[in-house]
Amino acid sequence: MAHFETDVAIVGAGPSGLFMVFEAGFMGYRSIVLDALPQVGGQLAALYPEKPIYDIPAHPSILAGELVEKLKVQAEAYAPHYLLGEPVLSLEGAPREFMLRTASHVVAAKVIILAGGGGVFTPRKPTQLTNLETFEDSCAVLYAVTNKKALAGKTVVLAGGGDSAVDWAVELASMCAHVHVVHRRTDFRAAAATVQQMMDLAAAGKITLHTPTQLHELVGENGILQRVILADNDEKLKEINAERVVCCFGMAPNAGPLGSWGLGWDKGKVPVDRATMGTSRKGVLCIGDLADYEGKVALILTGFAEAAVAAKTCMSIIEPERKFKVQYSTSKGVPAVGATGGAADAGAGVA
Repeated sequence: MAHFETDVAIVGAGPSGLFMVFEAGFMGYRSIVLDALPQVGGQLAALYPEKPIYDIPAHPSILAGELVEKLKVQAEAYAPHYLLGEPVLSLEGAPREFMLRTASHVVAAKVIILAGGGGVFTPRKPTQLTNLETFEDSCAVLYAVTNKKALAGKTVVLAGGGDSAVDWAVELASMCAHVHVVHRRTDFRAAAATVQQMMDLAAAGKITLHTPTQLHELVGENGILQRVILADNDEKLKEINAERVVCCFGMAPNAGPLGSWGLGWDKGKVPVDRATMGTSRKGVLCIGDLADYEGKVALILTGFAEAAVAAKTCMSIIEPERKFKVQYSTSKGVPAVGATGGAADAGAGVA
């Protein structure tokens, strides 16, 4: 089992976690980032890397995957060490003497930052659907669109009535042979303007709406999907030809080991002190979607601001005698990526 030592252990490699590396490094602290996913980026990378984001300052539009790459490059100035593909199993110790464990790593850290979005996410599946597992294994059934080009020219069924299903219906209509949208209700929970776009595309014959209807059965041979059978509220069946099914039913948050850390986990959130981002456990801070406080606005840019607040709190824990003074990047600058000496090679040490 490999042992590591660092100043700040960041649990979660999503956008807030990646920017936390920068903020901690700017204060002079080393970071290790841990995530159960095999790649950095959190939900942005795992669920919708090709979807545009419009509310990142100075970027009128940026793809989620591109934002992740830019955050990773920004963090590289402070040489973080990434431990990916394994969930954190336990947390022991106290401030300046914490010990995190995964299946194959032990990390000693002075401060813990939780930036795990909503904990461990698993896709909500259509449990009533016959032959689901068979077509999951062949990737004919998907729970996220991570490569829209792979769907080009195919007949696709999108199941769901929220933003994800409607957004992708509009996005894919111009590149797929045809898009079928299946929803158990007649009304959609997505943004009104996007719903109208979908309705316009349906009127133009680019999309077929099946409401109120649910997925009933998948039909094909050797893992190759050929048809999808739908059922309405009266259990009347209808068959359509399709090559892919994308289930947009969202993700179910699971506290996992975090639920036993005494942090007051409640409905996928951890209560924090807004002034410090501190949790009920001293030395354990929380930022991003996982953090909750009165007036919280759950946006990516909010998580970025919370990282700056958490960095200040890290200093009060790691160096309580040090007086905090706001430093501006325009004055201080950042180390060159790959430079020797200073923060650029101040990554985690292996014990």
